Order: sequence, then structure tokens, then C-alpha cells
Amino acid sequence: MATSSCTRETFDDSDTRNDEMHSTINTWIEDLVDAVDNATSSEQFREWLDVQSRFHDYSHRNTLLIHLQCPHATHVAGYRTWQNEFDRHVKEGETAIWIWAPIIAKQCPKCGNSPSYHEQSDCEYDETQPDEWSKGLVGFRPAPVFDVSQTEGESLPTLETEATGEADELVPALLEAASSIEVTVEIISSTEWSHGSAKGVCQYRLGTQPLVEVRDRENGADLAVTLVHEYAHALLHGGGKDEIERSKRELEAEAVGYIVGRYFGLDTSGSAFYLAAWEGDEPETILDRLERIGSTAQEIIDVIEEVSDHA
Repeated sequence: MATSSCTRETFDDSDTRNDEMHSTINTWIEDLVDAVDNATSSEQFREWLDVQSRFHDYSHRNTLLIHLQCPHATHVAGYRTWQNEFDRHVKEGETAIWIWAPIIAKQCPKCGNSPSYHEQSDCEYDETQPDEWSKGLVGFRPAPVFDVSQTEGESLPTLETEATGEADELVPALLEAASSIEVTVEIISSTEWSHGSAKGVCQYRLGTQPLVEVRDRENGADLAVTLVHEYAHALLHGGGKDEIERSKRELEAEAVGYIVGRYFGLDTSGSAFYLAAWEGDEPETILDRLERIGSTAQEIIDVIEEVSDHA
């Protein structure tokens, strides 16, 4: 997979700066498309994708139940599924997360009940015998599941998405730039973080600035790129007017993070895996949004440099 340069770009001549920056950003976006292509075809990505496909896609109702009981949950499965599918075991003393599991059984073609409930109902359907009925959803039952953090055993494959490099000056500049970008920023400790596996979130608020919350971490470069990612959400997707599907929003925000981080000398090649997970089969979609991505990245770069010049 292609890697980003760790040398900071500079465009000193004010007469040609915008044109040079625009050209460089376009080149970098093309680099990113190639990197996503390479990431998608890698063995690491295929292994990760295979494991992800084995996790159940829970309904909105069950997703809410899981979040209420275990806000940090990322990968959830039943007791036996952890053992049989992933060679992991629920740790002793762990409390189950309860969801509603569907009950699939033979179903009366007329009243929709299972055979036992059909016999107790007033339904008079008798054209076919119960053993000839098709199966369908007849109800729900409580079922226990567990998050990966409640288990131990074989490690699940991960994707190397973190940015690396020196960001001691960039992080303070980004925090100071928040007022110019018109966002409110909070860096939250890992112990108080309540957004699961997310590195950051951007919450849009009626009548006031978006709130960007970012989980604190030792890797300053990754913290910086996460801040840029969430700033991009605020600039591109705020106000409740954006109707772009979530995968496209994540694509735009991460591409902006990739460009801004690379401009300031960080290695942001991990963005390729992040984007592959969202839009791996259509990386050229990035090019369709080149203007939005490029102009937003340039806006953030300009604000950071203005803040740094006045520091």
C-alpha cells in the first residue's frame, strides 16, 4: 500500500500558492484512490472483511438496547457464536447484554401463529396440515449476547488506520482553530468516552455550533487527523441539510483528514484502510467529490496556518 510523505509541504509564493496547493491536493487524492485500491485487494483487508461478515447486523431496536446496556460495545455475538465462530470465550462473571431475538417457526397461512398458538386461537384455517406450513416470524424472545470486550481468546483481525508522525504543534493549532471553523471542541479521556469504538464524533445542534468530541490518546498524529475528520463533518455535513448517505460522508471527511495530515507532514496512509472499509469496491467515488474534499481541506489548512502565524 502506498504511504504518505512525512515531509511537510510549503507554498511560500502568495501569487501561485492557491494554484500549487490545488494541483497538489488533486494529486494526493489520486494517490489516495490508488491506495484504497491496493488496500482493498490486500490479504489483511480480505481477512478483516471475512470476520466482519460473520457478525450479525442487528436491528435499530436491538442496536439501541445494546448501546443502553453497553455503550462501548463494538462487536456483539452470542455465547456459542463467540466459541464456535471466533474461538473466543466469554470471561467468567460477565453480565449479558439482552436483546430481542426473532422466533422462526411454522406459521399458519391465515392467522400467522405458530401451530401451538394456532390451536388455542379462534382461527379456523384447516386447508393444509401444520407440517406443510411455511416458516416465518412468529414472535420475539429475550436473548443474551456479549461484546468482544467481555471475551478472551483468538484476536480479531484489525486494520491499521492510525496516522503517525510528529503532531505536538499541530494538535494545539487545531484546537485554537476551532473558533474560526465555528465548532466547539472537547477532548475526552478514554475512561469517560461514551461513543464506543469511534475515535471522534460531530454532533449538530440546533441554533448553536456543532460539538466535536474526540477521544484522547497517546498518538498525537492520530488525534490530529481525527480532529480534522470531525471538522470536515462540521463544514460539509452540518445544518441538517445534507442528504448524502453515511458512507459518502465518511469518505469525504476521511479524505480531508488524509490531505490535511499529509500536508503537515504526517503519515496518513492508514486512511486507505478506513476508506476501504466504507467504500472499498468504489474508490473512484472519491474523485466524484474531489472539489468538496479539496476546498474543505484547503480551508482547514489555511485556518491552521493563520493560527500558527499568530501564535
